Amino acid sequence: MKASAAPASLGELFWAFNRLALQGFGGVLAVAQRELVERLGWLSREEFLDTFAIAQVLPGPNIVNISLMLGDRFFGTRGAFAALAGMLLFPAIIVIGMAALYGQFASHPVVANALRGMGAVSAGLILATGLKLLPSLKRSPMGRLPAILLALLTIIAVLWLRLPLPQLLLGLGGLGMALAWWQMRRATKVTP
Repeated sequence: MKASAAPASLGELFWAFNRLALQGFGGVLAVAQRELVERLGWLSREEFLDTFAIAQVLPGPNIVNISLMLGDRFFGTRGAFAALAGMLLFPAIIVIGMAALYGQFASHPVVANALRGMGAVSAGLILATGLKLLPSLKRSPMGRLPAILLALLTIIAVLWLRLPLPQLLLGLGGLGMALAWWQMRRATKVTP
């Protein structure tokens, strides 16, 4: 299934990513899925998952990679720069201002507790996004059950084994790609 909507101009692309960036605290994935798939309709759920998967293996923040890919998809290089500017311009100004304030108030208990609370909210948003995208796994070449098992293995590897990212990407990422490749190869042999 493909999304039918597209941004009408570079300005619309800029402001959409600006709005997306200004809504995210501790991570923008949940907001990105809601904005790009549900509200704007620029991507289907499947396209969002594919774009997110590619963004994860590229260097840099996932959402910045997504903004570059979507900007390029709709308007080429100019779109990539417009989406990136929307993603970074105002948030950078805000972060620089907040960093200056944080230096003044970092030891205050209210500030420390607010940051802890934002971390919990961010984790909840990421979990909610994962659950919302779960139905899309039906159409995944790997299949729902293997994908869920791979996700659980990843959680175990991160939380209990504390494996570093390169080992996770090479180990479980490689396993996921191999499973998807094997299932797609099997499907093409079965289909006449």
